[in-house]
Amino acid sequence: MPSLARDNLQPYRAKRNFARTSEPQGAPGAAGERLAFVVQRHDARRLHYDLRLEWGGVLKSWAVTRGPSLDPADKRLAVEVEDHPLDYASFEGTIPKPDYGGGTVQLFDRGVWAPLDPDNVDRDLAKGELKFVLAGERLKGGFVLVRMKPRGGKTESRNNWLLIKEKDSMATPGQGDDVLRAETSIASGRTLAQIAKGEAANTAKADTPKPKAASKAAPKTKAPKASAAEAAAMPRFVEPQLCRLVASPPNGADWLHELKIDGYRLQLRVEAGKATLRTRTGLDWTERFPAIAEAAAALPDAIIDGEAAALDAEGQPDFPTLQAVLSGASKAKLVFFAFDLLHDGKRDLRGETLEARKSALRKLLPPKGAVLRYLEHFPAPGDAVLASACRLEMEGIVSKRRDAAYASGRGESWTKAKCRGRDEFVIGGFSRGARGLGALLVGAWRDGKLAYLGRVGTGFSAATSAQLVPRLAKLERRTKPFLGTPAKTSDVVWVEPELVAEVAYGGWTEEGLLRHASFQGLREDKPAKAVMPPPEPEPTPAPKSRVKPPLGMSNPDRVLWPATAESPVLTKADLAAYYARFADRILEHVAGRPLSLLRAPDGITGGLFFQRHAMPGQSPLVRAVQVEGQAKPYMRIDDAAGLAALAQVSAVELHPWGAKADAPAVPDRLVFDLDPDEGIPFVRVLDGALELRDRLKALGLAPFARVTGGKGLHVVVPLAPPKRDGGPGWPEAKGFARLVCALMERDAPDRYTTTLAKKARKGRIFLDYLRNDRLSTAIASWSPRARPGAPVARPIAWSAVKPGLDPAGWKIAALLQGKMPADPWADFAAAAGSLRDAMQKVSRAA
Repeated sequence: MPSLARDNLQPYRAKRNFARTSEPQGAPGAAGERLAFVVQRHDARRLHYDLRLEWGGVLKSWAVTRGPSLDPADKRLAVEVEDHPLDYASFEGTIPKPDYGGGTVQLFDRGVWAPLDPDNVDRDLAKGELKFVLAGERLKGGFVLVRMKPRGGKTESRNNWLLIKEKDSMATPGQGDDVLRAETSIASGRTLAQIAKGEAANTAKADTPKPKAASKAAPKTKAPKASAAEAAAMPRFVEPQLCRLVASPPNGADWLHELKIDGYRLQLRVEAGKATLRTRTGLDWTERFPAIAEAAAALPDAIIDGEAAALDAEGQPDFPTLQAVLSGASKAKLVFFAFDLLHDGKRDLRGETLEARKSALRKLLPPKGAVLRYLEHFPAPGDAVLASACRLEMEGIVSKRRDAAYASGRGESWTKAKCRGRDEFVIGGFSRGARGLGALLVGAWRDGKLAYLGRVGTGFSAATSAQLVPRLAKLERRTKPFLGTPAKTSDVVWVEPELVAEVAYGGWTEEGLLRHASFQGLREDKPAKAVMPPPEPEPTPAPKSRVKPPLGMSNPDRVLWPATAESPVLTKADLAAYYARFADRILEHVAGRPLSLLRAPDGITGGLFFQRHAMPGQSPLVRAVQVEGQAKPYMRIDDAAGLAALAQVSAVELHPWGAKADAPAVPDRLVFDLDPDEGIPFVRVLDGALELRDRLKALGLAPFARVTGGKGLHVVVPLAPPKRDGGPGWPEAKGFARLVCALMERDAPDRYTTTLAKKARKGRIFLDYLRNDRLSTAIASWSPRARPGAPVARPIAWSAVKPGLDPAGWKIAALLQGKMPADPWADFAAAAGSLRDAMQKVSRAA
């Protein structure tokens, strides 16, 4: 928690003449309930955007020259400036020229922010890397500020940072600047020109809800208060808050649990006796639910979040019944289950806690409404509520933090746990059966291509079949739309991938296809292009050493690592949990590269096999990579879902190439493996690694150390891409690595050898340069090893390369517990050096 700050606003005041400017003089503020942020569009000497984060009683500030981007590929320069007072967060107007900052200031965005590590914000700012989440009207999701190193080690008069969007559901790759197209103030509805002219606020055009909470980790400090006019303005539509899928629900007093309703998510807006119902993407579906709209018209002005459902004969929400009602085939009762109140017609409630919003919602709704119903919640342990929901044959439960504000998008404060797998899939083909429809062939979009995910052969009534076949026939095409080939296609009619099916399923096969899939109905509220592969549910910490398996994993209890004197039994589910927790770390060194696997389908004591090439029927989350000159394709993964697919096939070791799949002929790292002969003490390996480090640094390269989980140690060197075509390739990289090792062997032939033969290695350390070749691989950083105790190949700092270091000292069981360890390779990519320059230097040294 930030405390009341000392007065560090003197630099701010010294730069301003408050007799001329209307900027607030301000004073350090005290900690409140939420941390505020604001982005001000500032038309001074040149247009820029000022990012301000509340911390320590002031607004920490950066001038973002080109404005924030929602594209993770964009790295925006952010120049650190003086701290500003908290009341600057509501400043909008003109600073007179030629005063400091002279020009027009507009409130572009505002809301609340949450540091990912709230206990160490001051440390992270001093260190130069701050990760955080924004919950504003225009900027949402994760961001990181990274301080740039001064050029040439010189001291600079200002601190330059980079503002980068994290890869999350709020990111918009390729469209990062679209958010900057909004011309009006988030508070007054005015353009920069209107503010400069002194025109009055246009509150009718301003969508100005109070800031929303970003995550459960947010320290609590007060956000800027909206004016009465701003608070009264009721938005036309609010982007809904979404749930994060988890394997098991959270427990504890901080959480409330609701039954997951089997229907369509709708937002109900009532104003002046008129009700409007919109889907989660903002489509107006009022005409499709006339009974709900009619009942809601009697309510006071409000914006209510809820779910529309049809009740079956037993009074339970049923999605197929809802489909039948909307198609006119049934007259079952429709009900709107209301679970959140976003606006009460007078106040924007999104900044209030969930409990406060639900209490106000209960008072707003009729006590025993037949059409409009209040969705009750349960404070009991999440596991118990889920078990009850499954016994009632419900879809699952939604768990929400009771003290959290409403935050649009997918965050940490709402989760969902399911009784059975159920998701949307795109229909890409069908087969005919005795009743007209035999099966649907479905998939989901991945990297712009439709990945095939299996057949859906049940769940069709005669009436459903009669409705679906004509719609599918109109979409017929000659070629298959899928990436990946179904086992049998002779009876398939391919169709344009435009229809979305809701499918219940019992899990996934080893090949990554749906198991026991059953059709539930068409989803007309979700466009086909928005359907992505279902995410693996995130494992939640178990109270004991036992880890719950991801949804759909087969044989999760299969033992991969037997117990040892120091380590417990580790199963396939444990491997999946490790991959999920360390996904970001592993993917930094594996994603986008040709990849080989060591698989242990029967555990490490059973038959191990090394897989280099893609196999027919493998999960579509593991992509095939064709490499020039190679007859068989290799494998590649790009994300955490791909890692989960590798856990499904018991891939216990990951061995990537030293180049990206898109440029396999261009090495971007070198790996030197120091492999000692039997009986050589490990301290000699440490000495050899330090000597190799010094030699490489003298050549202008930046080496990094990694223990292998075995008896050796790796020295890894990041390489910058060649500045022109025809740069050093694999032959040159291998020759360079061989020459460096040969020089060490020449200077100490009794200690080192570059000869692979065992008789030459007696009493020496083998300097293995052979991993630096086009088709060669090396164990990945953070990869498990197929060795007793489940050790991990772990990056280490050079300060750790000293006597007492255990090369197999980091194990999965320990890494699954406690705080995430620091990453000693955080600046690995930024340290990339020129192989060409190093080659020239080593040639002179030889």
